[in-house]
Amino acid sequence: MSQKYIKEACVETLEQAVIAEKKGADRLELCAYLAFDGLTPAPDLIKAVLNAVSIPVRVMIRPRNGNFCYNEDELEHMENCIKHCKKVGVEGVVFGVLEESGKLNIEALEQLVKVAKPLKVVIHKAIDETPNLIDSIKKLLKLESIDTVLTSGGKSNAFDGKENLLQMMRTAGAKLEIMPAGKITQFNLTELDHILGAKAYHGRLIVGELK
Repeated sequence: MSQKYIKEACVETLEQAVIAEKKGADRLELCAYLAFDGLTPAPDLIKAVLNAVSIPVRVMIRPRNGNFCYNEDELEHMENCIKHCKKVGVEGVVFGVLEESGKLNIEALEQLVKVAKPLKVVIHKAIDETPNLIDSIKKLLKLESIDTVLTSGGKSNAFDGKENLLQMMRTAGAKLEIMPAGKITQFNLTELDHILGAKAYHGRLIVGELK
């Protein structure tokens, strides 16, 4: 019997990646500096993880800590990182860009998505900082080639954000996958899935401690 949802483990080292796969992760999101909620990992680490695991790997594209309003140089750097990810064969890339107003920067997102094709594209939790989550989902639905939105429903964790997550899932329908995140562990995943019934869930501890 096939598993009804995907468990995506968030990892920042080669060792964590290998352990996550052994413990039952179906997919990895590879980041650097999780203390800063994840930055773009080094090319050598991306390559090492791809060589070490057999499950799909998605890579965080985030040039620095802090807000998600990027200048032209930073956006160009993100494009170059995405191009490298395409070259080495990751499954997908994870990014988000906001305007100074806090709304999604649709123009910048369109450009990054264009560069990323045909990789899977995930819009990360930058969306949780936008003023209207449902309006943000509606805007993303108009863009081509965005596959997934990683979100806590605008709250600090997926349980507190569950009502928003359900509304986002209803709005997104079948076109856009909403992947809940935020304090999801091996111990509370089943309970959360009974509430949300999502296709995939994301967490640092989603298959347990990675050591």
